[in-house]
Parts: sequence; structure tokens; C-alpha cells
Amino acid sequence: MGTSLQPAGMLAPGANLNAYIQSVTGFAVLSADEEKTLAEDLYYNDNVEAARRLIMAHLRFVVHIAKTYSGYGLSQADLIQEGNVGLMKAVKRFNPEKGVRLVSFAVHWIKAEMHEFILRNWRIVKVATTKAQRKLFFNLRGSKKRLAWLNSNEAHAIAEDLNVDVKHVHEMEGRLSAYDAAFDAGADEDDESAYKAPAHYLEDKRFDPAVQLEQANWEETNNNNLTLALGGLDDRSRDILQQRWLNEDKATLHDLAAQYGVSAERIRQLEKNAMKKVRVAMEA
Repeated sequence: MGTSLQPAGMLAPGANLNAYIQSVTGFAVLSADEEKTLAEDLYYNDNVEAARRLIMAHLRFVVHIAKTYSGYGLSQADLIQEGNVGLMKAVKRFNPEKGVRLVSFAVHWIKAEMHEFILRNWRIVKVATTKAQRKLFFNLRGSKKRLAWLNSNEAHAIAEDLNVDVKHVHEMEGRLSAYDAAFDAGADEDDESAYKAPAHYLEDKRFDPAVQLEQANWEETNNNNLTLALGGLDDRSRDILQQRWLNEDKATLHDLAAQYGVSAERIRQLEKNAMKKVRVAMEA
């Protein structure tokens, strides 16, 4: 028999990680029949005590998974705590009638919470935001443990295996190899090294008066050219462009077809011809 079950506060590793790991590895592993009985009691009777026992018996599994993510330089205790959240979500959703063990079902939820934590905290700048980028991030991290910079064949093999473009593999490799840097120079840096700080060469010119004046002149010229180009169209073509592109509530081809008593295809042709004339007039 393992150590007696502790209160729910045991779910948090706390400051003494070694003591936590020693405690959770002392909890008895459930047999298939014991697990099924507890899972059914939770699923059908909403028994909170059954949920607690299922969670406690699987905390050691979360520790095991957390150790596989030790290469990211993040706190092992934080990873375990995030994984425990995933475990609790899995226990809540576990259906004992599906015929699988809880550990097989829970692995997805545990890893999902750990992945979210890693992506939120590994770098100041996000390295992966889409589902495809996240998949590439974790798979490429595993590959980089064995490889230096990827050669062409290795990059193509990873791209084919993950069903992504080769350029995305190289982009993610660059992100993984980059590092965070302070924007301003440190207080203890001397004049010879302080100039290397990004604050000295990453200038924000959006509010430079010269840039703003140039932008305003460019917009005014474009607006004047557009007005002149529209003025060269017949009334119907001008109205079609106005309603299709310039009004806040834009009309559909079928709306204009009904208005002018022609087919939607005819409106599309008129729109295309009008756009061509406007483009030529603005480029002249």
C-alpha cells in the first residue's frame, strides 16, 4: 500500500519540489478494476472523493511528462502544476465506458496545458501562435537536440513529415536559435558597449513630422487622383464602384443587378471594366 491520500493542496508542488515528487510517487497505483469503479462513481454519481483519488493516483504520471520538457529552461514545479490542471480536466471529462485507461486519455490534456505554459513563457516574443506553428515548434525542438543547423534534406524531411512548407521549417529554426535581448542598455554597461542596445538603432519614425507630412501628401494625391478617375466614368459605372467599394454598407452584385435590371454577371463585367479604367487613369 502507498502513502495515504493527502488533501487537494498536494496538487501544488510548492517550494520543495523533491518532497512533492517523493510524496506523489508514494501514492498507490490503481488497478484497472479500481480505476473503473472510481471513474464510474464519478461519472454517474458525481462523487468528488472518487475524482480526488483518481487525480492523486496519477500525479506521478504528470511528473514523468514534465521531466520530458526540462530542456526549455522553465521551472519544473510550474510545469508540473500546469500538467496537474490538465489532469484534473481529463478526470472531469473521462468516460469509463470508452474502454481505455485514464492515463491514455489524460496524456493529451496534460501535454496541452504544458504546451500552453511553455509557449507563453519560453520567450518574451511569441514563437508560435497557430496550430501548425505549435506542432512545428515542439517537433523541431525535439529534432534540434540531435541536429545542428538543418541541411536541405533534413528540412525537407521535417516539412514532409509535418505537412508544412520548407520555408516555415527554416523560419521556426531561426526563432528557436534567437534569444531575447533588453531594449535599453543595462545600467552597468559602459559607453563603448551601450550603443549596441536596440534603443539606439530601432527608431520609431511613425511620429516623425516629415514622415507624417509625406503620408498626408500621398493620401491627398491618391484621393484627388481617385476623384478625377471616377469623374471620367459614366454614371452607371461610377455608381457601381461607389456602392461596391466606397460605401460603408456595400452592395452585392445581385443587389445592383436588381437595381439596374440586368444580370449579376453583367454587373461584374461593368465593375471589372470600370476598375480597369480607374487604374489606368490613376497610373497616368
